[in-house]
Amino acid sequence: MREGNTFNLKNALQDGPVVLLFYRGQWCPVCNRHLSQLQEELEKIESTGAKVIAISPEKQENLQKTKSKTGAGFTLLYDKDYKISEDFDVAFVPKDQIIEAYNNRLGADLENAHSDNSNRIPVPATFIINQKGKVVWRHFDRDYKERASAEEILEALNKI
Repeated sequence: MREGNTFNLKNALQDGPVVLLFYRGQWCPVCNRHLSQLQEELEKIESTGAKVIAISPEKQENLQKTKSKTGAGFTLLYDKDYKISEDFDVAFVPKDQIIEAYNNRLGADLENAHSDNSNRIPVPATFIINQKGKVVWRHFDRDYKERASAEEILEALNKI
């Protein structure tokens, strides 16, 4: 995690494929569990030559909370203005009662934690991008509990 720096995907792809993960934020227990599980398998993932990048619409200060909660040793990025989420078509606005539950029960504070007050969050999706910049594998499920496992990611990486 490099605070305040701009991340360049093209540069990252020079070293190998990129595993790009979208997560909701440090307030999401399912996201934290998923990122922790990937951290446990990070060495295996990186042994394929891949780099793991996790992206959230939460502001920079919350990335450190995610790192503390998950032990993430991979890059965490703040998706300012949802530009990356929009490029990958994963941003959406949950129903009002869901937003209320996230804010009240989980302490999300979506309006203040993000760069605007749209309450958008990403579908927790995973993309593998090859060195040519092409998405060669993805896991996309609107059910936030369904995540790409490290085994699935490794299997996909080994096919590149």
